[in-house]
Amino acid sequence: MKLLSNLLLAGVLLIGGAVCTPLHAQDKPAGYPQRPIRIIVPVLPGGGLDMVCRAVGQMLSERWRQTVVVDNRPGGGTVIATEIAAKAAADGYTLLAATDTLNIIGAMKRVPFDVRMAFEPVVPMTAQPYVLIVGAGLAAKSVKELAVYSQSHSLSYGSSGVGTVGHLGMERLANLAGAKWVHVPYKGGSASLVGLMSGEVHLYPGLVISATAAMKSGKVRALAALGLKRLPALPDLPTVAEQGWPGFKIVNSYNLFAPAGTPRPIVDAVNRAVGDFMHTPAMAQRLIADGSHPGERYTPEAFKAFLAREYQDVERQVKTLNVKLY
Repeated sequence: MKLLSNLLLAGVLLIGGAVCTPLHAQDKPAGYPQRPIRIIVPVLPGGGLDMVCRAVGQMLSERWRQTVVVDNRPGGGTVIATEIAAKAAADGYTLLAATDTLNIIGAMKRVPFDVRMAFEPVVPMTAQPYVLIVGAGLAAKSVKELAVYSQSHSLSYGSSGVGTVGHLGMERLANLAGAKWVHVPYKGGSASLVGLMSGEVHLYPGLVISATAAMKSGKVRALAALGLKRLPALPDLPTVAEQGWPGFKIVNSYNLFAPAGTPRPIVDAVNRAVGDFMHTPAMAQRLIADGSHPGERYTPEAFKAFLAREYQDVERQVKTLNVKLY
């Protein structure tokens, strides 16, 4: 994720000054914020989610003239950070950065509360499509060939951990393809990719930037784009949907949430400020160059409705696939 770090830091330097004008002091509730705002991040410093949050934090700090602290709380497959944020005061001074894993840990009952009731969805920040990559020596050249090959060969896939987007997505793909793949969870995406390149596993759903970089080594190759659309970086790579499984996708997003009950004017203000920032031309271009793109421009109400539909879909998948914590 080093490239992502460089790109986002460069984006902040270029964009930060541009978003700070006296008018922006009026785009939030009067008297807010009066003290530092905390963004709880469930991963270690340096990763993609962390760097996006640091860019957002710097923007808010400059825009609203108040300190924004990024509080990294890794561990437990994002459970630790999620529980801390759920217990925080709903006063507008705590935000939770989360990926689509939030719905998964909720559906899999990894936290002792309903994530839909514990948090107010605030704003989508970015979305990242995935690519299905395999070891260069694997005989299959398409997802259909992979499905056939899996009938007579034992295959394994790597993920960045149990209960992650990649884990659930690959279990769903195996189910659709009539295959049985062994799940090998690693401690992060980088370790999973190393496992694929070294031959420890046969398959891996990787983010575009890491997948394309690995493909240049010649040790892996791509079988399919895992979004609903082809990737600008790999326009000749068909999606899984095009290869026979309509509607299939593995995508991830970076989003901001607030504890339930956070004053609506504050939620609206963060939604506007962060949404505007992510869609500035300079920031959008840097995200796209990195293989991601700005999140959808949802109001908090529309975002909540979208996440509710996504939660129901994840819940059905968890039950249908019988995914276990192991």
